[in-house]
Amino acid sequence: MDRNSYQKLIMIPAINKEVVLYQYGKSENKILLVHGWSGRGTQLFKIADELLKVGYSTISFDAPAHGKSPGKTTIMLDFIAVILEIDKQFGPFEAAIGHSLGGMSVLNAIKKGLKVNKAVVIGSGDIVKDIMDDFVAKLKLKPSISTRLRLLFEKKYKEDMDNYSAHLAAKQTTIPVLVIHDNHDLEVPVTAGLHIHKYLKNGTLFLTNGLGHRKILGNPKVIEKTVQFIQNK
Repeated sequence: MDRNSYQKLIMIPAINKEVVLYQYGKSENKILLVHGWSGRGTQLFKIADELLKVGYSTISFDAPAHGKSPGKTTIMLDFIAVILEIDKQFGPFEAAIGHSLGGMSVLNAIKKGLKVNKAVVIGSGDIVKDIMDDFVAKLKLKPSISTRLRLLFEKKYKEDMDNYSAHLAAKQTTIPVLVIHDNHDLEVPVTAGLHIHKYLKNGTLFLTNGLGHRKILGNPKVIEKTVQFIQNK
């Protein structure tokens, strides 16, 4: 996918940052792919390959400070801004597929106006506070650091950080959404996927076993389920 895609650097005016865009295939039936934290735009290449086989093209990107994109910092709001700008410049998209933080970003982008017919979220996180607390704990920092980070965010953006929790975006989402999660995901617990699915008006849940957080992206059954979901009218 990296070698066979058309790549270019584009500006995202809302955040004044540049990202590398990947255009893979030439169909007008386009699917947007969104990687997660510490990922990159080619991470979902096996899903992209199968989508090309059935007549779709894909567009993905390296989020700010990820992959080939410049920068040293990024947050989920940047992911959302990139999605909305790419939709403006290169849409419309038939569907959006997001992994991990990319899944949360897709749901929040839909909440903020992204128009797609379907969405797939794979290994998505959910409650922002829980994610922040877990991140701080893994770094063996004091729990109070999580609170300080939340307060800094809310002071800067004048908004409650937990407003970006995936289940709240799911609650306002009316399109069909496929939620895929592994029961043994050690990075993002399956309870996140179950909670997101609970709040969807038109949700489908597909649980796997033993694939964890990243192997799930290359699993043939997961890829087949994703492609079939997007294809079915």
